[in-house]
Order: sequence, then structure tokens, then C-alpha cells
Amino acid sequence: MLLQIRRYAILLALAFAAWVASSPAAFAVDTRGNVAGRAQHHPQTARFPDQPGNQYAVLGEIEWYFEAESGDAFTLKPYARAELHDGGDTFFDIREAVYLTFGDDWELRAGISKVFWGVTESVHLVDIINQTDFREDIDGEEKLGQPMVQGTLLRDWGTFSVFVLPYFRERVLPDRTDRPGFGLDVDEDAARFESSDAEKHIDGALRYTQTFDDIDLGLSYFNGTAREPRLIPDTNGTALVPFYPLLEQYGVDAQYTTEGWLWKLEAIYREDDIESYGAGAGGFEYTFVGLFETAQDLGVIGEYLYDERGRTATTPFQDDVLIGLRWVLNDEQSTEALFGVITDLDGGGKAVNLEASRRLGESYKLNLDARLFVDTRGDPQLDAFGRDDFVRVELAYYF
Repeated sequence: MLLQIRRYAILLALAFAAWVASSPAAFAVDTRGNVAGRAQHHPQTARFPDQPGNQYAVLGEIEWYFEAESGDAFTLKPYARAELHDGGDTFFDIREAVYLTFGDDWELRAGISKVFWGVTESVHLVDIINQTDFREDIDGEEKLGQPMVQGTLLRDWGTFSVFVLPYFRERVLPDRTDRPGFGLDVDEDAARFESSDAEKHIDGALRYTQTFDDIDLGLSYFNGTAREPRLIPDTNGTALVPFYPLLEQYGVDAQYTTEGWLWKLEAIYREDDIESYGAGAGGFEYTFVGLFETAQDLGVIGEYLYDERGRTATTPFQDDVLIGLRWVLNDEQSTEALFGVITDLDGGGKAVNLEASRRLGESYKLNLDARLFVDTRGDPQLDAFGRDDFVRVELAYYF
């Protein structure tokens, strides 16, 4: 899979080199990036003796942005992560290698790119274009670059995009020595696909967005290989084998803004050869601006998560409530923190999450993440992480 992505990147790089060579003096170049050191501590004893109590990594990302006099642009963004603890490995990805051209009311992007859909804080149900890098973080926020061609019309009646996705990328999943993990090895080399074209199946998607007064609305349709695999035990019961079915997904996301309130909704309907189901997440965020007559803001978040599959769902969030706080100091150091608790209304298990960050000087940023899993025995999905509480500290240098 990585070899295939590199081939795409090489072809794009050659095309880009020819583009630049045609008029090298007509390009503006912007370079930025970051490199970070990360330490992650697990206070609980691991399920297995070969799982680490502490994990360490060095990671970095660099972005080159080339813009022609015409406005056409090319973005190249490679990413690399090296794990330094025993049993750790290295990972490389092309997050973006995309060419952009446009007219008065249209845009065309081609290459490897990232697209985000969604509005809710707890989950992003409609977000299906890019694959998840699950070894980077279990919150599903980190995504792999996706080969695509995206055409967009920008009209008064809304923005309409068509996506052609010529190559599928498998999910990056933790193995048994990783924490958090599933407790079994994941045999990604044995991955199976419903389509006989496997990862070369051509997927497609449509998306329409428009703003109606205070309402931002998004409608989407996807047809192709599921980004989330079903994990099936192998014949020996010692490893999990990913299976990727074909599916159709219809999605809607909406946000209503009024004074200090944000009302949010995401809902999907998915259908494949095995099952059809609906899922949704919705709620609010209310912000107290200028808390106690200071520059600080405090947001209160409440969301409900639903999946009609119930306990057979592939996600632990099928009848859950999120209560959270977002604290923004609005200071020179851009200090902010997000705290949330997702509670399973059926089993009572809780996922507690803290994300905080603060700039240090001109070029450094300190990030703190903590995740706790409480009373998980009543929720088999969440119990897989029951002994993988962790605190992670990351110091990044930006240039």
C-alpha cells in the first residue's frame, strides 16, 4: 500500500517539476512545518507483558506551497513518525501532494489530499473521504492522505463537489504491543475486500453545502469501500483480520448559530450487503464570552450519540452522552483546554478526555493529552481500552 502511494507521489512530483520548469521565475514558495518529541505514560499494568508502560516518539511534518502567477498552486506535505520505545516502528505518509487550479466559479484539485466533513465534537459520522490513522490517536482525528480528483462548483445556490477516489488506503491499526490496542494482533497483510478490485476499486462521493441565514447545511453521498473495517478473528483466534465491505452512505450535517449558541447535528444512513443502519450525533455548545469580565471564554458542550445497531455496533458510542468544557484564555500564548466525558447510558462506562495546549515563545508549542477509561466492563467495545489509560506530553517546534 505504501509503495502504491509513493508511486502516486512520484508521478505527481514529476508533473509538478515539469510545471515549475516551464516558468521557474513565476512561482512563489512558502515553506513551513514542525518537528516534535512525544512521551506517553500508561499508569496501569498492561494486559500483556510485551506492551510498554511508556512510549516515546519523534514526529514531524513539512509543507511546501508553490503558487504560480495565475493563482494555480501545488501543495506537498510529507509526514513521518519514529517510535523510540522497545517494539516501536517507523511510519511515513504523504498527507498532501495536490495541484489546485480554478476559475471564477469552479475549482479542480488532483493528487493526494485531505478533506474534512462534520460539525459535532464527539464523533464525525459523515467524515468518510480520508482513512483514519488509528495508531496516531484513537480519537479518529488523524487522517491519511487520500488519492483523489475533486471538482467543485461555487454558485449562489450553494457549493457542489464531486470526488473520484481511485485508490483505497487501509486503516492504520494498532497491533497487540501498542497501547491503546485491541489486545490481539491485527494481520493487515491478510486484509480482505468485498470488491474483487480490492484497494483499486474506484470510489465516488458527492457533497453539497450552503448557508441559509444562521444555518450551515451539508448533504453528502458516498459509494465505495468502507473506511472502517470489520475485525474478524482468524482461524487460530490469535489475530484479527480486517474486512472492508462496499457500502453506500447518505449524510447530513448542520450547524445553527445564534448569539452564544451553536446547535450541531450529524446523521448518516449506511447500507451494505450485510446490514443497513442509521446513526446520529447532535447537541449544543454555549460559550460564556468574557468570563468574569476577563478575556477568557468558557464553552459548555452537550451531545447525544446514537447508533441503531446497539451492542452489535463497531463503535462503543451507540447510546452515549458527552458533557464537556472548552476553556480559551485568549492570551498571547494561545492557551486553551478541552475536557469531556462520554458516558455509556447502557453499560455505564466512561471515556474521559483532556486536550490542552500552550505556545512557548515564538516557535514552540506544548500539548498535553490525557485519556481515562472508567467502569468499562459493561461495554465490550470500550473495555478493549480498559487498562490503557494514558497521559501524553508533546513539545513541538514550528518553523
